[in-house]
Amino acid sequence: MTSTIAESHGRVAPSFPASPDQHLIAEPTRATLRVQSRMLAATRAFLTAQGFQELLPPVIGPVTDPGIRGSKQVDVDFYGHKYKLMTSAILYKQASLLAFDKIFYIAPNVRLEPLETAVTHRHLAEFHQIDVEIRDARREDAMELAERLVAHVVDEVVREMPGDLELLGRDRDAFREVVQGAFDRTTHQEATAGLVALGHPQDPGAEIDWEGEEILSAKTSRPFFVVDYPKGSRGFYDQEDADRPGVLRNFDLIAPEGYGELASGSEREHDYAALVTRMRETGENPAKYGWYLDLARRGIPASSGFGIGLERFTRYVTGRTAAWEASAYPKLPGVMSA
Repeated sequence: MTSTIAESHGRVAPSFPASPDQHLIAEPTRATLRVQSRMLAATRAFLTAQGFQELLPPVIGPVTDPGIRGSKQVDVDFYGHKYKLMTSAILYKQASLLAFDKIFYIAPNVRLEPLETAVTHRHLAEFHQIDVEIRDARREDAMELAERLVAHVVDEVVREMPGDLELLGRDRDAFREVVQGAFDRTTHQEATAGLVALGHPQDPGAEIDWEGEEILSAKTSRPFFVVDYPKGSRGFYDQEDADRPGVLRNFDLIAPEGYGELASGSEREHDYAALVTRMRETGENPAKYGWYLDLARRGIPASSGFGIGLERFTRYVTGRTAAWEASAYPKLPGVMSA
């Protein structure tokens, strides 16, 4: 199931199983996938009860989300045209609000992550997201929904699957603060200043890197939000704050205990002229986004939304060492596998 590509670049490959069956029949894998199945059922039940419509996202398209932290997109030949595998369904989430006011996907994503991310225990080349979008919503609406969704899913697993958590050695008491009260929040400026004070070389104008997220995550026992990322650190679809130029109306949700980022979200830019300007500012060619900008010219609804990484969320709930352990057929950067 593995190869030595990661080692050949001077990096130590994770302790990957030798074959798919070795991974699949391992009892910790079976317990993890049972928990993940319950998490998905709880997610669908919760969102459906809140009036959300589940849609099936596209797997390929003429363009995909460009804001993918150094990873590469995958091209496919679509009847003589260059299409992309989805790195994120965010553009389609915005478009889907033309049909329904509140939507969600369980969306597959493919990103060719840099080889050095194979040792982070958090990055996969193929993964899934719980993608949510709400028409005419503010950032705070999306944050409140993400908070309630995470707390609901965790609470259901703790109540309904104690045997599997025990098998995995996951302490259920670790979740007490997750299901009680609002999550904490800090600004990007505060978080980066704290990291620099701790000796971590975090660029205050960039996204918090994965090492920084782990440092912040390890210092707390409950999830928390990081808000107000600087303009230029995220994609063109994160809306700039009208009252604070240079500050984006976005957020990350960070898990406690060193597990790092669980979710990212924002209030979306939807104005045609503003989108074209932001695309150019971020180095994107607006001509590539023809269908999307045509929709924006005719009127994409204002919205807010987020995506929760399913394998990362599962890893946190089950207490596994690495995100690949939360996938039946994991794909690690640079590691050839089934």
